[in-house]
Amino acid sequence: MSVSMDLREVVGSQVCGNGVWHTDQLLPAINDGHGGVIVEMKEHMDSETFVIVLRASMLQWKQQGKKGVWIKLPIGLVHLVETTVKEGFRYHHAEPSYLMLVSWIPNTPNTIPANVTHRVRVGAIILNDKREVLTVQEKSGRFRGTGIWKIPTGVVDEGEDIFMGAIREVREETGVDTEFVEVLGFSQSHKTFFEKSDLFFLCMLRPLSFDIQKQELEIEAVQWMPFEEYAAQPFAQKHELFKYINELCLAKVDRDYSGFSPRPTLSMFSDQPSYLYLNKKDLDKSRSANNP
Repeated sequence: MSVSMDLREVVGSQVCGNGVWHTDQLLPAINDGHGGVIVEMKEHMDSETFVIVLRASMLQWKQQGKKGVWIKLPIGLVHLVETTVKEGFRYHHAEPSYLMLVSWIPNTPNTIPANVTHRVRVGAIILNDKREVLTVQEKSGRFRGTGIWKIPTGVVDEGEDIFMGAIREVREETGVDTEFVEVLGFSQSHKTFFEKSDLFFLCMLRPLSFDIQKQELEIEAVQWMPFEEYAAQPFAQKHELFKYINELCLAKVDRDYSGFSPRPTLSMFSDQPSYLYLNKKDLDKSRSANNP
């Protein structure tokens, strides 16, 4: 059966007239660079018309050898979600202004990447010249009402670099301005936030100011606390992660420990600069050895 005959069977006379198929009666789509197409719905369309055009479009894409089909539905077109799901699409991800659905066409293993799998968090160690660490008590979460003093922590925003997220979180929670020094280490855990994995970057920052302005919404108290007193808290002694945090802090301050500092880089994948986190001290040593 020819493509035009297939299309006529799918859409009937409502869309295809005089035996001629018009490509502007397919859903608007762009290639996704991986053999599939992306449909970004913008104009209003009723469900009856949409299912006709969607079926015709899917047939056309199948004949063209397309693979994954992405349909982006803004909130204003939420009435099309049920129709799209009934046509074999599944949810991929959602954002405040849209829902993304996806379908795999060929009878081959599905290679569509999963939705975002990780959340990125930061924790910030800030020591002043008196060997005091900047600590907070939280009003919400698992530490609420425990009396535990902890380092400032938070989630990196979308499009925000790790070192900038650490600086921002400290300023928001405590009012203290800082400059980034290094990533001392990081941890990975799973099934922690709506079944997603978690990457936690422990950062060392240098204070640029010292006056405290507590964030009222989330923070119960803030103080510069002697490091030995902070590290001696029973909670910090009991839990292995916190013991490692304290040990890394001392290794950085008192010994020859080097973490990872950000260096701007450009790649073939984007015109926007990104950051590579590396051990600058050992890299400089290596460069010096190779260039005496």
